[in-house]
Amino acid sequence: MTQRDYIPELSEVRMVRRAPERPFPFADEDRAYVSGRLRDVETAFGFTAFPGLAFEQIPARALISHFIEWWRTLEPRTPAQVEAHAQLPAAIRLLDTVSTWMEEQAQRRPPGAR
Repeated sequence: MTQRDYIPELSEVRMVRRAPERPFPFADEDRAYVSGRLRDVETAFGFTAFPGLAFEQIPARALISHFIEWWRTLEPRTPAQVEAHAQLPAAIRLLDTVSTWMEEQAQRRPPGAR
């Protein structure tokens, strides 16, 4: 697996910071999509990103951080790697959308409510 160095952009740093430290509360369809993209990258590039953790246990911040890092640093060489890598931006946008939605929901709650 080949990786290049990179300096995160401010927007990427903000996406990671916006994501919660706990797992995302995905709808079934979104969970299937994002977990599929994770498995595609793991299979194509030959590694396990979160050993010992079920997808539902992966902290959101770590998940989006990995996806961004892979998008910016992995250098695809095979058709399977090119395909898995090409799917990362859509997954990143979905993760950031969920983070933004969670942030908005938290701001709408009355003080003291969980």
